[in-house]
Amino acid sequence: RMREVDLGCGKALLIKESGEFHAVGHKCPHYGAPLVKGVLSKGRVRCPWHGACFSIGTGDIEDFPGLDSLPRFQVKIEKEKVYIRASKQALQTQRRTKMMAKCISLNNYNLSSTNVLIIGAGAAGLVCAETLRQEGFSDRIVMCTMDRHLPYDRPKLSKSMDSHPEQIALRPKEFFCTYDIEVLTEMQVAAVDVKSKIAVFKDGFKMEYNKLLIATGNTPKTLSCKGKEMENVFNIRTPEDANRVVKLATSKNVVIVGASFLGMEVAAYLAERAHSVSLVELEHVPFKKFFGERVGRAVMKMFENNRVKFYMQTEVSELREQEGKLKEVVLKSGKVLRADVCVVGVGAVPATGFLKQSGINIDSKGFIVVNKMMQTNIPGVFAAGDAVTFPLALRNNKKVNVPHWQMAHMHGRIAALNMLAHGTEISTVPYLWTAMFGKSIRYAGHGEGFDDVVIQGDLDELKFVAFYTKSDEVVAVASMNYDPIVSKVAEVLAAGRTIRKRDVDAVVFLSFRTGDMSWLTGKGS
Repeated sequence: RMREVDLGCGKALLIKESGEFHAVGHKCPHYGAPLVKGVLSKGRVRCPWHGACFSIGTGDIEDFPGLDSLPRFQVKIEKEKVYIRASKQALQTQRRTKMMAKCISLNNYNLSSTNVLIIGAGAAGLVCAETLRQEGFSDRIVMCTMDRHLPYDRPKLSKSMDSHPEQIALRPKEFFCTYDIEVLTEMQVAAVDVKSKIAVFKDGFKMEYNKLLIATGNTPKTLSCKGKEMENVFNIRTPEDANRVVKLATSKNVVIVGASFLGMEVAAYLAERAHSVSLVELEHVPFKKFFGERVGRAVMKMFENNRVKFYMQTEVSELREQEGKLKEVVLKSGKVLRADVCVVGVGAVPATGFLKQSGINIDSKGFIVVNKMMQTNIPGVFAAGDAVTFPLALRNNKKVNVPHWQMAHMHGRIAALNMLAHGTEISTVPYLWTAMFGKSIRYAGHGEGFDDVVIQGDLDELKFVAFYTKSDEVVAVASMNYDPIVSKVAEVLAAGRTIRKRDVDAVVFLSFRTGDMSWLTGKGS
């Protein structure tokens, strides 16, 4: 059982499991979700919103997203009363940064040599660097990024588009100085010589390394039609891109190409601000491959009710300009749309072109192939994040690409542990969310190739749970307005248990009527 208790100057989460009491912070450090509404299972609590997990004994973060752990408070039982002892500061901050080592004698290092080089400064790169320091690593760590900013909360680029870089920074500048994590901004690696262990930068600078993490993420696909290079045509890659789109779109006509997560989130964000929002998509329903047709239609209806106009089963044939600026988007169907701004969200490709001659194993789609320890085929070279395929335990170790924020965090942690020879294998359950018009769809598992969707609830009311099945087995779940069911299923899958399709059909109705989720955490199915 879990209970939120007020200690006067702040709250704590009091937990009783197997007859023992524990007390930790009551808010998830990621986005502040109330953990009392989450899922308690076998010594850890899982956030109801985005799936981060924390040990109830130590408060340590065990699964992501987020960087910080929970503060842990002393609990004492006297005469059947429970006493909690907590510092006021911990109650107010509701987060705890793990102890970290610093670099020993940093002044003695050669500028062009580092023990660990991390290419990419997203979630995977940052978590790798932090995990190394948390594990006591005291040698030099250098991160390099093409970006001009320190690591930031990239999902907010499409969910909260007018956020400034300092508002979405994952860590303040002082953090990197304190823990001796060097970040080289606006530095692009052009090639890697794995035999000499040297990274060659675009400007000619060379850096030797001992261990290497490649976490370069992906590169957005661009349009191939006439006018694609025109002013006011955007891929959302940076905070500046997002800020500029909002500014240019206000009270203007916006066309979004691609009903991807990015495209749909941008459409939702701009719907209240722009004069008009039009969305162009090749499929006949948004999210069909990911959420299935019925959920996709329900989402599409929500968008239409918020003044977003869809142009489906067509694509852009031309972008037309007037006085050097975008004026119209011409579709292959013949329709001409007025457009002051165009946002392109038609997918992405892994940013691995610079590795083609390196000898690092890259598959036919450009993804770096790694094992369960995030190791490439080259000793000492690791890869993580959106640019990799890795064996997913949940799907019988099938090699998959999972470009989720949560997964990038876990990749970075596993890579760091194995740089230190811990022999740790990845076994996390993928977890993602999307936010549109103040509503969220939460999703756990890996539904690629699902052959049926079992839906309970009311799609029209946007209160439902969808179980994605392959043969007889549930491989993923999505929900809207029904927390914490996705976190509950994630815990079941994380425990290695199987949910069968026949059980879902029979029992989900009871869960909705009574809120009883015990069938999911029982033994077997």
